[in-house]
Amino acid sequence: MSHNSFGQLLRFTTWGESHGPAIGAVVDGCPPGLALSEADVQPWLDKRRPGQSKYTTQRQEPDQVRILSGVYEGRTTGTPIALMIENVDQRSKDYSEVARAYRPGHADYAYDAKYGLRDPRGGGRSSARETASRVAAGAVARLVIPEVRLRAYLVEMGGIAIDRANFDDAEIDRNPFFCPDPAAAARWADRLDAARKAGSSLGAIVECVAEGVPAGWGSPLYQKLDAQLASACMGINAVKAVEIGDGFGAARLSGEENADPMRPGSDGPQFLANHAGGIAGGISTGQPVVVRMALKPTSSILTPVETIARDGSATDIRTVGRHDPCVGIRAAPVMEAMVALVLADARLMHRGQTGR
Repeated sequence: MSHNSFGQLLRFTTWGESHGPAIGAVVDGCPPGLALSEADVQPWLDKRRPGQSKYTTQRQEPDQVRILSGVYEGRTTGTPIALMIENVDQRSKDYSEVARAYRPGHADYAYDAKYGLRDPRGGGRSSARETASRVAAGAVARLVIPEVRLRAYLVEMGGIAIDRANFDDAEIDRNPFFCPDPAAAARWADRLDAARKAGSSLGAIVECVAEGVPAGWGSPLYQKLDAQLASACMGINAVKAVEIGDGFGAARLSGEENADPMRPGSDGPQFLANHAGGIAGGISTGQPVVVRMALKPTSSILTPVETIARDGSATDIRTVGRHDPCVGIRAAPVMEAMVALVLADARLMHRGQTGR
């Protein structure tokens, strides 16, 4: 039984391991006739690419994508689109201790328990390296929803949250943290430097807003748009919680506080609030779709942690090598990609059911 695919009408499958020769994705169900080249995919991979600052892993991967199928004369053909990214900077020798013992918080033990064997080099299939394939697939999905503007950014790191009053969209691309608040970015730099030098790591919260999603995407009950978004984001490495709209905060509001009041507008209803995050009853309302996800601190750390070896004996482990001190930083482009894939799939399903 394989679970390496995601989506309904627009479906993608990822393949490859962290220290294998290559990773990639196959996107199936993309409509024909859309303009697509490597140049449309590469900018999104460049945003996620490692080694761009001292705050991410120093593994140097160019992440150059190749389109192997599904495109003819610069247009999608409607057949499966195969995307490949070569791995060029592996250091498998760094994982000799990981082969002997399990990293607490990582997938090492769980993989061994399920399959009876595992690839310890960089975490194999459980490595965040796999998310590059999702970003490549997400670039294809963006072609299906050109009317939607997606923006993901960090709103908290190491317990330090941004000040929403300082929100500056342009600032997101000016610092290495995808942070819209320059003051918070400066505090994060100090906090992450201290954690990195101590051989530790930090967690983060990433928010993604999708503007331009029309009312009507999604379905009641078993294909709810918010359920699909939660599943997509929860499946990203290190994510431990997902919120739509106010999320857990909605439980602390009264009914009238949580309501999204409406008044007549020139083109449909005018909403006076967006506590629901742009989704009601599993269907988009036309408001911005707002999703947040919380990522745990990176499990691969230099600080020794108690664990067990594969033979069951007690031991300690410290993970040497190149790792992100905060995996949440490079998760922002990944979140954008997964949200794009869900929304593109929802658009195709909506069109298939309603003809619009």
